[in-house]
Amino acid sequence: MQSIQIETEYVTLGQFLKMIDVIGSGGLAKWYLEEYQVYVNGEIEQRRGRKLKPGDQIEIPDVGKFEIIE
Repeated sequence: MQSIQIETEYVTLGQFLKMIDVIGSGGLAKWYLEEYQVYVNGEIEQRRGRKLKPGDQIEIPDVGKFEIIE
């Protein structure tokens, strides 16, 4: 599991996908979440605006597992 450090209170799921280079721009987040499964804390998440805070775990099949840290 990779640790992803943030310096703000939270990042959105769309920002996170861009941070880990899964998408090239924030505009692709909606499309990506419709086409691929992304799990946040074990549940499928399709909202690009979902706030990810330290302690949240994100799993993207064929990409990896990540944890948000401060």
